[in-house]
Amino acid sequence: MTLAAHALDFGYRDRAVGRALDCALAAGEVACLLGPNGSGKSTLIRTLLGLQPRLAGEVSLDGRDLAHWPAAERARRLAYVPQAADSYFDFSLRELVEMGRTAHRGVFASPGPRDRELATACLERLGIASLADRPVHAVSGGERQLALIARALATEAAFLVMDEPTANLDYGNQSRVLDEIARLRAGGIGILVATHHPEHAFRVGDRALLLKAGTLVAHGPIGDTLTSEALSALYGRPIEVATVRLDDGSERRVCVPSGNA
Repeated sequence: MTLAAHALDFGYRDRAVGRALDCALAAGEVACLLGPNGSGKSTLIRTLLGLQPRLAGEVSLDGRDLAHWPAAERARRLAYVPQAADSYFDFSLRELVEMGRTAHRGVFASPGPRDRELATACLERLGIASLADRPVHAVSGGERQLALIARALATEAAFLVMDEPTANLDYGNQSRVLDEIARLRAGGIGILVATHHPEHAFRVGDRALLLKAGTLVAHGPIGDTLTSEALSALYGRPIEVATVRLDDGSERRVCVPSGNA
């Protein structure tokens, strides 16, 4: 199973953001999309999901053009975690998560026992079950972001596309989300994560995609791609990739800005 783009031009009718991009996401892997602000990450993600028309090229899901998938069937295969946003309706967090089951039950059908049980389980996995009945407007931005992730999990989709899923989250909840991403990968889910944190890619990623000004400037295995040289060129600042040893004897790579340039 794959979600793939070939010779993809993406952007808007009056302005292309990126051209001739090739990428693919396989089941059971985590691909991390990194790039500076304005590089086109969110636009690319929305195009891969079919939420924004492509300008040229192909986007396919399991070898079949994405445009040929019925909307409901596509929604059962592809789940999306957007950047946190305000809701115009004061749904409870439980209701928000249950919306992830819409593609399975239909837009106008009420949630059944299976839908409610799964929504509760997803809230528990993200550590916000105690907030289930609280209105969306009565929780913090970070808690709302966790609920959006829980909603995506409730779809039981084969592919999960996440646009900066740890935005607005404190350090503990960032770690919770990364642990969940690792569990989903172990369960065979393919995950594309846009992030501003190379350390998150080091922790859970299999491959890195480096996007700058709409161009994929590098891609490949995390260890080969996220180098000091590549990250410095990507962000226009000197960045050192260092290895630290933890108390348990394991090692982890981290990024450290360096110099005054």
